[in-house]
Amino acid sequence: MESYIQNLFAERIGGKLYGTGTDIYKFEKIKRAKRAALAANPGAELIDMGVGEPDEMAYPDCVAALAAAAAKPGNRIYADNGGQAYKDAAARWMQNVCNVAGIDPTKQIVHSIGSKAALSILPNCFINPGDVALMTTPGYPVFGTHAKYLGGEVYNLPLLESNGFLPDLDAVPADKLRRAKTLVLNYPNNPTGASATPAFFAKVVAFAQANDLVVIHDAAYAALVFEGKPLSFLATPGAMDVGVELHSMSKGFNMTGWRLGFVVGNELIVRAYADVKDNSDSGQFLAIQEACAYALDHPRMTQTIAAKYSRRMDGLVTVLNKHGLTARKPRGSFYLYVKSPRSAAGKAGRVSFANAEAFSQWMITEKLISTVPWDDAGAYVRFSVTFAAKDEADENRVLGEIDKRLAGGEFAL
Repeated sequence: MESYIQNLFAERIGGKLYGTGTDIYKFEKIKRAKRAALAANPGAELIDMGVGEPDEMAYPDCVAALAAAAAKPGNRIYADNGGQAYKDAAARWMQNVCNVAGIDPTKQIVHSIGSKAALSILPNCFINPGDVALMTTPGYPVFGTHAKYLGGEVYNLPLLESNGFLPDLDAVPADKLRRAKTLVLNYPNNPTGASATPAFFAKVVAFAQANDLVVIHDAAYAALVFEGKPLSFLATPGAMDVGVELHSMSKGFNMTGWRLGFVVGNELIVRAYADVKDNSDSGQFLAIQEACAYALDHPRMTQTIAAKYSRRMDGLVTVLNKHGLTARKPRGSFYLYVKSPRSAAGKAGRVSFANAEAFSQWMITEKLISTVPWDDAGAYVRFSVTFAAKDEADENRVLGEIDKRLAGGEFAL
């Protein structure tokens, strides 16, 4: 007998039809394809280039700092929105690494339990039924998901190669713009790997001021740049008046599971975030905050990590281009966004691909190489240079294996 509970689910997650659909999320399809490929090839190595997290642990110094901080009796209590040591370190990091000076850590910074948590909380500060959230596609959907939970609407701006994978702000329809409250950006970008420019950020500030928008810049990959210093949205004149930036310890410090980041910028927006957050969680463990404060004061860690990704990126770009998959090294992040081919030579003859998802599935099945497909704004696949490799020699071995597996593919774009 069907439970009455089936009829009680909120419409935002499907209502009475919740759980009855047959659609499979693309990441679940990838997981299933990987299991099937390994089952069909016992003992084979599957090269996983779809992983969106670092392949190494946090630095030993950070682990030691965490252990020391965890032993302090004072750190056993709820953190709430506190943890002054982390906020102070975040302000220093913004100045020393991102060239953003003058931030008041007591009023303009509050920690988050990772960027995902911040993106799920911030819509509660602004979105009412009928309001529009401007977002980019392809992209990380969390802010938009929660905006829709609140009765809001998402308008997606496509990231096209012809525009350097930057959104065309002038293309927002007037009726959407009138109802828009927020603009969510992410640079260096996931999945395209594209970086913003000072001129683009200046245009964003002017666009926000002209249309009364709040800008939320998800800068989770900000520190992973291959040349020069990270470009912060908040370094743009006027940016502090219109928005906030989200930073994360996950990508730049190998701390994915530590779940810590911070929201920084406009004092009023940060206060609103803190108020909603205070009713959402009790803060991240203070020992983690102390250890991450230590990390922020040692940015050379991130520089070393970025150098590793840059080296791997050089090798991967060379291999992919050798086999006809047009690849261009980005200026940051650990993602390489490559146009999906229309066809390839397979074991049973030439095979055509209707979209990037079909190509990605074929790569897993035939080549035992896992990527992530994106068909939101053209057919592309995302390679990640966070593939497992214990040292530089092992990196070269993996890249050599990719080279060997792609041989004879005869990819047609």
